[in-house]
Amino acid sequence: MHQGIDDFAMPDPAQVRAATDLLRMLSDPTRFSVLWALAQGESNVACLAELAGTSPTAVSQHLSKLRLAGLVQGRREGTYVYYTVAEGPLGALLVQALRSVGADPRAVRH
Repeated sequence: MHQGIDDFAMPDPAQVRAATDLLRMLSDPTRFSVLWALAQGESNVACLAELAGTSPTAVSQHLSKLRLAGLVQGRREGTYVYYTVAEGPLGALLVQALRSVGADPRAVRH
């Protein structure tokens, strides 16, 4: 049946795995909130904890996972680390996820 569809193609299994890994990282409410905040601009752990409504320790653990996944990057300034979303289409994906549930998020910086 799919053979009759013009330009039909399946992604490579490695691409499917990478995409599902990304979506898994976004599936946690705290990580999603942290990423949304970072898509608005640079922030530190204390501020992110306040915005996400959780403890700085929890945010630090989530940021560690996000950093290992290549979704955020940190910049050290003295004793503080300021985080940003890594370059890429993540901001657009966050906006689409929120719009799909009826939210009307303002455009984020990419």
